[in-house]
Amino acid sequence: MAENEESVERFWGQFHGPNTGYLEQQYELYKENPEAIESSIKEIFDTYGAPAWLQTPNNAGQSASQAPSEYDVKKLTSAMKLVEAIRRYGHMEADIYPVGGYKGNQTPLLNLETYDLSEEDLKNIPASWIWDKAPSDVENGLDVVNRLRKYYTGTITFEYDHVNNHEERKWLFHLIEDGEARLELSNEKRKEILERLVDVEGFEAFLQKTFVGQKRFSIEGLEAMIPMIDRIVHYAAQDKIENVMMGMAHRGRLAVLANVLGKPYDKIFSEFNYSKDRELMPSEGSIGINYGWTGDVKYHFGAKKVVNNGDEVTTRITLAHNPSHLEFVNPVVEGFARAAQDDRSEKGYPKRDFNKAIPVLIHGDAAFIGEGVVAETLNLSGLPGYNTGGTLHIIANNLLGYTTDREDGRSTRYASDLAKGFEIPVIRVNADDPISCVSAIKIAYEYRKKFQKDFLIDLVGYRRYGHNEMDEPRTTQPALYNEIDNHPSVASLFAEALENRNIIKAEDFDQMKEAVETKLSDIYSEMVENEIGHPEAKLMPEVLLNGLDKFETAVDLETLKTLNKELLKRPEGFKGFKKTEKVLNRRADALEEGNKADWGTGEALAYASILRDGIPIRLTGQDTERGTFAHRHIVLHDTETNEKYSPMHGISDAKASFDVRNSPLSEAGVLGFEYGYSVQSPDTLVIWEAQFGDFANAGQVIFDQFISSARAKWGEKSNMVMLLPHGYEGQGPEHSSARLERFLQMAAENNWIVANVTSSAQLFHLLRRQAAMRGREEARPLILMTPKSSLIRHQRMASSAEEFSEGKFQPLRNQPNLEVSRENATRLLIGSGKIMVDIEEAIDNSDETFEWLRALRLEQIYPFPEKALKRELEQMPNLEEIVWVQEEPKNMGAWNFVDDYLRDLLQEGQKLRVISRPNRSAPAGGIPSVHKTAQNKIINQALTTSEGGNSSARN
Repeated sequence: MAENEESVERFWGQFHGPNTGYLEQQYELYKENPEAIESSIKEIFDTYGAPAWLQTPNNAGQSASQAPSEYDVKKLTSAMKLVEAIRRYGHMEADIYPVGGYKGNQTPLLNLETYDLSEEDLKNIPASWIWDKAPSDVENGLDVVNRLRKYYTGTITFEYDHVNNHEERKWLFHLIEDGEARLELSNEKRKEILERLVDVEGFEAFLQKTFVGQKRFSIEGLEAMIPMIDRIVHYAAQDKIENVMMGMAHRGRLAVLANVLGKPYDKIFSEFNYSKDRELMPSEGSIGINYGWTGDVKYHFGAKKVVNNGDEVTTRITLAHNPSHLEFVNPVVEGFARAAQDDRSEKGYPKRDFNKAIPVLIHGDAAFIGEGVVAETLNLSGLPGYNTGGTLHIIANNLLGYTTDREDGRSTRYASDLAKGFEIPVIRVNADDPISCVSAIKIAYEYRKKFQKDFLIDLVGYRRYGHNEMDEPRTTQPALYNEIDNHPSVASLFAEALENRNIIKAEDFDQMKEAVETKLSDIYSEMVENEIGHPEAKLMPEVLLNGLDKFETAVDLETLKTLNKELLKRPEGFKGFKKTEKVLNRRADALEEGNKADWGTGEALAYASILRDGIPIRLTGQDTERGTFAHRHIVLHDTETNEKYSPMHGISDAKASFDVRNSPLSEAGVLGFEYGYSVQSPDTLVIWEAQFGDFANAGQVIFDQFISSARAKWGEKSNMVMLLPHGYEGQGPEHSSARLERFLQMAAENNWIVANVTSSAQLFHLLRRQAAMRGREEARPLILMTPKSSLIRHQRMASSAEEFSEGKFQPLRNQPNLEVSRENATRLLIGSGKIMVDIEEAIDNSDETFEWLRALRLEQIYPFPEKALKRELEQMPNLEEIVWVQEEPKNMGAWNFVDDYLRDLLQEGQKLRVISRPNRSAPAGGIPSVHKTAQNKIINQALTTSEGGNSSARN
C-alpha cells in the first residue's frame, strides 16, 4: 500500500470521467486473480489499493460502457507515474551545479521513453486528468510535464518525501505547485542584491590583491550566501525576533563578518599584517572587537551586531567563535538560542518563547555528512530539553572537502542526505542564481515559523581558490579548476541578467565595482604601520589571580532544615514509588544532632539553597533525573499516572527556575549545547553530568577548544560545572577514571577549577561558590570528580549539619579521624578522592597509632593551594618525606601535575615519593579480585614506614 493517505488521495484524485469505469472493471478482475490483468495496472492496485471512489459509490465516475480502451488507460497511468517521478526525483536532474561534472546529469526516471510515452501521447491527455490543480494556461499532459519540470528541475529543487507529517508535506506541495516557491522581486530589490554581491566580490578581490597568498578561506563561488543571510536578518527584525544566533566554519567567515556583522574593514586588514617588526593599525575611531589575551587566527573569531528595528525591540546578530573543529560549534549555537528563549525568572521549568531567538548554522558539505557531531545536534532538535523551535541550516557546498572529491567523502548522493533521517525538508539551490537563493530562505523561514522545525538549504556552488589561498587545487582537481578558471562570478552573471531585463546598464555594474575598490583602497591607505619592537602576548586579567575564598557559602541551619523538609513534600494525590520514597524519607532527620547528611542530601540542599538565592539552575546528562547511581531522584514518577514531579519545583522560597533533563546518549553534542547555554546565560548555574567520567572522552573537542581555552582565545566566559564520576572499583577501564590527568594538563591561567571532594558539605560549599561567581569576572568552569557506587552512600562521605551552616569550601582538608601531632610527623601523606577514604577506613581498622603520619586531602587540585600547604609544612619540623598517593596509574591521575608543586616545597634532606599503580596504557583492569589486591597494596604502602614507590630527594 502507499506510504501515506496523502499520496493515495493525490493519486486517485487524478482520474476523471470514463477512466474510472475502466479501472472499476480491472479492479474486480484484480480481486479475483491479480495476475489476470496487465502488469502496469496490477502495479497501481498493489501500490495504491482500491480506487478511492469505490468507497463512495455516489461519486463514482461514468459507467463502464463509456470506458476507453486499455491502451488509453495505460498511457494515462504512465503519464501519472511520470508526473509523480518529476515530483519525487526532479532534484536528480535539476540545474543546481554551476560547475563540475555533475552539471546536466540525466536520470531515466524522468525520461518519457521509460514510461513508453511520446509528446503526442501527453498532448492527448487533458491536464486536469493528471494534475487536478493545473493552472488555466496548462492545457494538456505535455504542458503539465513541462510546468512541473520548471518547478522541480530548475535552479531550485526540493526533497520532502521523507517528511511524514501530512500538514508539512501539504504546505510544501502547495507552495511549490502553486508557483509560489520563487520570489518575484522588484527591480529595486534585484539591484540591491547585485550591490551586495559586488560588495562581497570586491572585498575578497581586494584581500587577494593586497595580502597575496594569505589564508582567508574566501567565499568566492558562494557569494549568494550574503544576501541569503541578509534575508534571514530582515525577516527576523520584521518579526521582532530578538536574537539571530549564527554558527559557521571558515569558508566565507570574513565576508560575513565584514558584510553582515559590520566588522570594520580596517580591523580586518590589520589582522592580515604578519610583519614581526610592524603592526598595521586600524584608523582612529574604528570599532574594536574584544578578544581574549592569547588571541586566535582571524577566521575563528565571531562578533555581535545590533539591528535597530525602529522601535523598542532590537535584533541582535551573534556569530559564534569557532575553532578549526568546524561543526562542533553547532550545539554551542543551539545552546545560545535555547538560553535566549528560556525565561528562568520563576520556579519550575523555564518558560520558552521560540521567537526570542532563531539559530542559523552554515555547514561545509564534506563536514556536514562526515562529522558525527552534526547528527548529534540534529537529534537534539526535537527533544524537549534541547528544542530551539527550528534551525535554519545552510550547507556551503563547494563540491570538495579540502582536496577530497565527494565520491571519496560520503556514501550518499547528496551532502544533505543525513537530514532526511530527521525528517528535515531539503531545498537544493544553484549559487549562481541569487533569486533562487533568497527564495529558498523565504521558504525555510516561513516553514520554521509555521512548524517550529529545522529546515535545510543545500547551497551548491564552487570554491574559486584552494582550500585556502596558499593551496594549489589544480594538483588534485585539474579538470574542475580549468572550468572554474573560465567561469564568470555570480555578480557578473547576475549583472548580465539585469542588463538583459533593462534594469541596469553595463556601465552601472562597472561603477559599482569601482566604488567598492575605491572605498577599500581609501580605508587601507589611511591606516599606518607602527613599530612594535618585540611584541609580547597580553596577560591574563588580574582578577583571575585573586583567591576564591572570598565567597561566603554557609547557610543558616534553620533555613537548611526548612529546605530539607520541603524537598520531602509531594503534590496532593501524588503516589511516588514506595522504595524510592523510603530512601528519600531517610533524609528527613539528616540535619538533626548526631546525624549526618549523605552525598545526595548535600547536593539537594546545595541546589535548593541556590534556587532560594534567586539563581536559576540547568542540570542535564544521561540518566541525570534519577542519577546513574540512583542517589539523586530529583524527578519522581507517579506510579499510577506516570506524571513527573521535581521536589525542586516545590520549594516555596525558590526565586528562579530549575531545569533538569535526561539527555540523549550524546556527549559532544550535549556538552557543547550546555556550554553555549552557559555563555549566553552567565547568571545560570549550568551543570552537565557524565554517566561515567571518562565518557566525557567523546566530548573532548568541546573541552579542548571551547571550555578550557575560549576565554583566553576569544574572551568568552563560562561558569558551567561538569560532574564526572571517578574512582576505582574494579569495574574496568571505562568505569574507573574520568581522566583527571587530561583536565590538569590543560589547567593554566586560572582557566578552570579542578576538584575531587570527599564530603557532602564540601560538595555543598563548592557548588554554592560556583553559583556565587556567576556573571563575575572571576567566573570560570568547574571540573568536579564525583563519587560512584562504593562512595556515594558511604557514611564517611556524609557531613554534620554544622559543616553546612558554618565555614566554606576547603581546598586542602585534614584527613578525618587521624589526630597526629604535627611536631611528631615524619611523613606527610597527600592524596585526593576515593583513595583517601579507603585509607581513612584502613587507619580506623588498624591497631597502630600512626603517630609518625600526617595526612591531608587535596580537594581542589587546581588552582593548587600552594600557600595553604606551605603553612602546613612549616608546622612539621621533623618531616622527612612527602608522599603523594593515588589509585590511578603513575602516568595518569594528578601525580604529574602536583609533582612540580610538591617538589618546590621540599626542604633540605626531604624526599618526595609517589605511591600508585605502575605506568599503564589502560586506566584500570576489570577483574575485581586483581583490583582489590592492587588497591590494598597501595594502601599498605601508604601506611607502612618502609619505603615504597618512586622517590626523589631535594639536594
